[in-house]
Amino acid sequence: MKVYDGRARMRDGIHLGYSVHGDPSASKFAVLVHSLAMDRGFWNPLAKLLARDAAVLTYDCRGHGASEAGATAYSVEQFADDLADLLEHLGRRSALVAGASMGGCVALAFAARHSKRLAGLGLVDTTAWYGPDAPRQWEERAQKALDGGLQTLVDFQVTRWFSDGFRAAHPAVVAESVATFLRNDVRAYAASCRMLGAADLRRILPGIKVPTAVLVGEEDYATPIRMAQDMHQGIKGSTLTVLKGARHLTPLEMPQTIADELRKLF
Repeated sequence: MKVYDGRARMRDGIHLGYSVHGDPSASKFAVLVHSLAMDRGFWNPLAKLLARDAAVLTYDCRGHGASEAGATAYSVEQFADDLADLLEHLGRRSALVAGASMGGCVALAFAARHSKRLAGLGLVDTTAWYGPDAPRQWEERAQKALDGGLQTLVDFQVTRWFSDGFRAAHPAVVAESVATFLRNDVRAYAASCRMLGAADLRRILPGIKVPTAVLVGEEDYATPIRMAQDMHQGIKGSTLTVLKGARHLTPLEMPQTIADELRKLF
């Protein structure tokens, strides 16, 4: 499978790094948006599966990976506009958009702001709203990172990301995820935390009319099953899949299952 790497300029002048997996001219086109403090490599196992019959775009959200941070006062709407700019850069009118955790919030914002460009929607281990205490909770996480560095959050993150069995069986995946986390710019990380604390996308759920799959790990306590159920109930015609034994980064724990569900949206 071929992978084509590139950089694209956003409307505010910053540049994002991206990769297209598979045949760039394929009629089927999917975009995968990574979770907080990860990068486009997060999707490599799943992109490889989807790219058998589609072109698959993965990219580093602003402030992540090889992408520039720009002014660090972020919003999910701004991240959604970045995705629209990437589609323009690649000459694609529409796409199946799937996001995990933070990426799911971005996908929802994209559904609201660029609905004509949305062919299908995958919402993985995510939520439309973290709840009334979210601004305070996310600010606390941001401040802990700013005060003590990202290393102070590693133990907390790893147990949320992966089930006990997966951590024991796949130490290399865990180690690479931790390494990616620690490569983040702490100021951009804090800005992304605040963005998630402020995000409330509940109002847009009834307006989503494209095929939608909601997926969540059975043991996910970062965005638990209740949050997935709320999105499923809010989006008419959506499906809900609970991934047995998995936690928060299910695209790494169960890529085949998620790829199978996303293929149904084409």
